[in-house]
Amino acid sequence: MTKLHISCVAALLRASLIALLWLAVVYPGNAQTVAIDRNDADQPRKVRVNGVELNYLDRGQGIPVVFVHGGLDDYRYWRSQMKQFSERYRVIAYSRRYNFPNNNSLSRSDHSAIVEAGDLAALIESLKLGRVHIVGASYGAYTALFLALKHPEVVRTLTLAEAPVLRLAQHKPQGRALYQEFLADLWQPAGAAFRRRDKEQALRVSVEYFAGKGALEQAPEEVQHGWRDNLREWEALTTSSDAFPNISPRYLKTLNTPTLMLSGERTLKILKFVDAELRPLLSAERIIIPGASHDMWSEYPDLCGQATLAFLARH
Repeated sequence: MTKLHISCVAALLRASLIALLWLAVVYPGNAQTVAIDRNDADQPRKVRVNGVELNYLDRGQGIPVVFVHGGLDDYRYWRSQMKQFSERYRVIAYSRRYNFPNNNSLSRSDHSAIVEAGDLAALIESLKLGRVHIVGASYGAYTALFLALKHPEVVRTLTLAEAPVLRLAQHKPQGRALYQEFLADLWQPAGAAFRRRDKEQALRVSVEYFAGKGALEQAPEEVQHGWRDNLREWEALTTSSDAFPNISPRYLKTLNTPTLMLSGERTLKILKFVDAELRPLLSAERIIIPGASHDMWSEYPDLCGQATLAFLARH
């Protein structure tokens, strides 16, 4: 294993431990600022929208901030952010339709961020949140971007951590090559394994793509358990007929929502390329997190949180 792979494995395992382990204590704070029962603060609530059940955490009061996690994750990903954001805002962290602890059956062959954005819009309406700040990571950022394009009236700001708008890469030769590598090295093998009903191989291919050979077996049991909790979502995406629906540059330019982009200094080449293409189309602010991979919110939670809070404070 190369030094780069060793570094990536260590970062991923450290990040996943932060993101996926249950926290045993309820965050302290001023009881006047907490909008839900403190004795039940760590337990998710449930709402039914679009024919599916979504679990979510709800803390604080004021203008809402909705956190949207990425692939192979769930609402637990955001626990390290809940305290500091809920001191100023009402904070909602939910699990997307196929993620833990939701138990919705796979119901369509074209699952995508468009479907997820529809769920998010319905969640916002059901909870009567009004206009919200959206903070999304990875596929959650892709979901947030579709929400802002299709329902701009409910979005105050966007904070996007490497939204995989991968088809933007197809406009240039270098990008096309990176996109084909992504499909060949990760997406197609994982999807093929799921179709063979070999979920373990699908997970192994996926983890090794991000963290290097042997990373799955080297991960602590708690981390592996967290990944397996969310395999239904990964199957829905990697076997979808259109997991990365196109957003044209012209359509992206119509977005007037204030946007902050967070990018990892040492993220995947395809994601670096896409973020560089996306920023001018959105007229977005962009912060590159030093030393961070794609999982920057787990690796550098304080830095990402502080940058986002400063951005929100200006809007």
